[in-house]
Amino acid sequence: MSNARAYAAVTAAYWGFTLTDGALRMLVLLHFFTLGYTPFQLALLFVLYEIAGMATNLFGGWAATRFGINVTLSSGLGLQVAALLMLSALDPAWSPFWSVAYVVLAQGLAGVAKDLTKTSAKSAIKLVTPEGEAARLFRYVAWLTGSKNALKGVGFFLGGVLLSTVGFVPALWLMAAALAAVFAATVLLLPRLFGRAKQASRLRELFAKTRAINLLAGARIALFGARDVWFVVGLPVFLYANGWAFAEVGGFLAAWTIGYGLVQGLAYRIVPRSADGLSAEVPAARLWAGVLAVIPLAIALALALAALPPAAAQTVVVAGLVLFGVAFAVNSSVHSYLIVAYAGSEKVAEDVGFYYAANAAGRLAGTLLSGLLYQAGGLTACLLGSGAMLAASAAISLALPTRAAVPARA
Repeated sequence: MSNARAYAAVTAAYWGFTLTDGALRMLVLLHFFTLGYTPFQLALLFVLYEIAGMATNLFGGWAATRFGINVTLSSGLGLQVAALLMLSALDPAWSPFWSVAYVVLAQGLAGVAKDLTKTSAKSAIKLVTPEGEAARLFRYVAWLTGSKNALKGVGFFLGGVLLSTVGFVPALWLMAAALAAVFAATVLLLPRLFGRAKQASRLRELFAKTRAINLLAGARIALFGARDVWFVVGLPVFLYANGWAFAEVGGFLAAWTIGYGLVQGLAYRIVPRSADGLSAEVPAARLWAGVLAVIPLAIALALALAALPPAAAQTVVVAGLVLFGVAFAVNSSVHSYLIVAYAGSEKVAEDVGFYYAANAAGRLAGTLLSGLLYQAGGLTACLLGSGAMLAASAAISLALPTRAAVPARA
């Protein structure tokens, strides 16, 4: 099998996984909110998911270069099936403490699954793109990232619909069966040594990255923390508390994520491109980071100062979220391109894994803050937290280099 066909197989598997990941997030969030869980308790359900993602990205990248992308990808799919089946075994008679502990553990397993799959798919891009073709690399990255997020949006909608129609447990069984079929196809189709490096790094080398990768990782922590600080708990709870039904909440978040994914997929047409792949792209990252930082602060200001009635407040939030989605999509797409542009080709999975460990750290911070800030000050507090984190991301982006450097190796 050629590298291009192998990458197509990886992409198809990533799409299948993404549908279940988005649906699972909406199923868990809305199901447990109806059971009376507080916003902070809902945030706790996703803590191990993000912590597991941090560790998985670091060591998953190393495992992909050591054993091959086929191993890490199929492992991720298999673990997601196990997580879905584990959640379906939750007993409603258990106490709230044991229920939360059980769900947190299952979500941790899903977090490992997600980031094994993501690292495998994102690393494959570098392997199938010829050296020196920065424009094609940006296009491939934008297309994969955008299509993934569009499908995650479909997953949000699917989760809301399944919860409303078949219920929590049957929905989990259906998703597990579908993903098991994807797992079997992936094991059969991918070549055994795809993505395996000739010589694997020592574990200590996983943290020996270039200045560019370290800075980009720092900006990524703040960027994704700023999204999840109001998107994970604050926004869906705000909408549901204002009279939206399950399917409406899931459908809106789905439409937003699909639109966000489409913008990501077209970002390579929006962002100026250069022959060296960095001299125009890095300034674009700085510009869009600054634009994005203004949006949540403006929404928070409107909510705080205008004393809007509930219907008008919802309109402001929805309209602001659309603007946020466009600017965030371009920021995220440029970041996703820059990591593969900065990364070394031989052990790209390690560099990509390190970067997405930072991504998971940002999501973890955002998830916890989403529950805490919403409980303390509602959606306005979440938006102010988002603006502060985006300002930090913009400041770090100013230091990003416009020329790649050779990674430091021990």
